[in-house]
Amino acid sequence: MTTREIETPHGRARVHLHLIDEPRAALVLGHGAGGGVTARDLVTVKDVALSLDISVVLVEQPYRVAGRRSPPPAKQLDAAWIAVVGDLRARELRGLPLIVGGRSSGARVACRTSEETSAVGVLCLAFPLQPPRRSPPPAPSRLSELDVVTVPTLIVQGARDPFGMPPARTDREVAIVDGDHSLRGDGPAVAAATHRWLEVFTGN
Repeated sequence: MTTREIETPHGRARVHLHLIDEPRAALVLGHGAGGGVTARDLVTVKDVALSLDISVVLVEQPYRVAGRRSPPPAKQLDAAWIAVVGDLRARELRGLPLIVGGRSSGARVACRTSEETSAVGVLCLAFPLQPPRRSPPPAPSRLSELDVVTVPTLIVQGARDPFGMPPARTDREVAIVDGDHSLRGDGPAVAAATHRWLEVFTGN
């Protein structure tokens, strides 16, 4: 594994490169709003992808690299992500089919920018569909961010996730595993669901 930093319109991002000698595809993953790239589910998916000869890049957004925990507005997150993916496509991931994704906030970014990054698939870990509120009115749904994705999508969602359960559709699979928004309840189930879905992109 190697790391390097990439300039974006909103500061330097850091990428953690886990590269295969002869990769079949590439997977770029972003972290949650207040977390980092060492989240258990991200590490699980990274290991699954590497076992399938898929190169993996874990991306730290500029605000995290700068030491801040609170994320900036969505437009800034999206612009930084697009810049990072563009740089990777021109270098380490040149010519590879690209799957994008992440956990929670990172999944939202990957969905919103899937067309701009020319992704062939989107992998969402704990998509935060609707923030829970203790009193009405309910928070706005983020389903529209999922619905704009036009490529195959996998959502791995905890059965007790307080952010709710996204609906499946023809090109969007929802794998329900034991646990809450952290997806710590059943790591093997997370691994199995992502392994089966990622296999499609390897030609196996």
